[in-house]
Amino acid sequence: MEFPTDSNLIVGLDRADDAGVYKITDDIAIIQTIDFFTPIVDDPYWFGQIAVANALSDVYAMGGVPKTAMNIVCFPIDQMDISILRRIIQGGIDKMKEADVVLAGGHSVEDNEMKYGLAVTGFIHPDRILTKRNLKVGDRLILTKPIGTGIINTAIKGGRASGKIIEKVTSLMTALNKEAAEIMKDYPVHACTDITGFGLLGHIAEMVVDSEFGIKIQSDMIPIISGAIDCAGMGLIPAGAYKNREFREKMVDISSSVDRSIQDILFDPQTSGGLLICVDSKSAADLLIRLKNKGMNAAIIGEVLLEPKGRIVVR
Repeated sequence: MEFPTDSNLIVGLDRADDAGVYKITDDIAIIQTIDFFTPIVDDPYWFGQIAVANALSDVYAMGGVPKTAMNIVCFPIDQMDISILRRIIQGGIDKMKEADVVLAGGHSVEDNEMKYGLAVTGFIHPDRILTKRNLKVGDRLILTKPIGTGIINTAIKGGRASGKIIEKVTSLMTALNKEAAEIMKDYPVHACTDITGFGLLGHIAEMVVDSEFGIKIQSDMIPIISGAIDCAGMGLIPAGAYKNREFREKMVDISSSVDRSIQDILFDPQTSGGLLICVDSKSAADLLIRLKNKGMNAAIIGEVLLEPKGRIVVR
């Protein structure tokens, strides 16, 4: 399939990345992305916040600043009270205000299933774009949020999660990646992505596939949401985790010493996950300290290797 393009399209459909980037002038490029999904929490207000935080994340991952947004709404008007939609939209607006993003409009359709999200436009200098594919040997990988949201959300749907865990995972999913994105601009970051539906290993796979590099992950260094390991051990695994494993397991070498529940979490689809920052090894420790000083449960979880090319090693 041949897609329309022109010379000013810097990042497009020819490679898998977090967003599209189009050059406007020598100093300005726009970042464009879109994301929406069905409710993953019961409270409409918090669902709106999560959906917006998730949609904005792609712009932060590219190193940009989100500035405008368009609402995308699918709503079963004959099945739900309109007050539910108002709460969702209010949650989204409040999160946009926090991010200094302007709501410019949107579109709604009647649908049997509720969905909400955003189309987002951000800005960046054309020479400062971060993609997934600029790894350097020796770079360290820093994850800015713990993983396990898919498994915890499955437990919530099954009535197996405590109020404390629900509060924690909701807080994580509503947290913007804005501050992490601002901090990483002060460091020699070579690549970045955000961890969402493909899971941690799925998004790392996008960084190394067809590349000249490999990545080693230290599983015991990965921050994991409290309770996720126990939930995984009980078999509360979302279908997406199995799909992620099936799609990428042929390029992943996981040590037999890594517990099966941890393996499931590594493939767990995330909602509004953290940034995965690929930074020069000499700067990694200082960057991590600054992230932690802002209250983030961040960690150095791996490094870029020359071998094995195009593969992920998990120890």
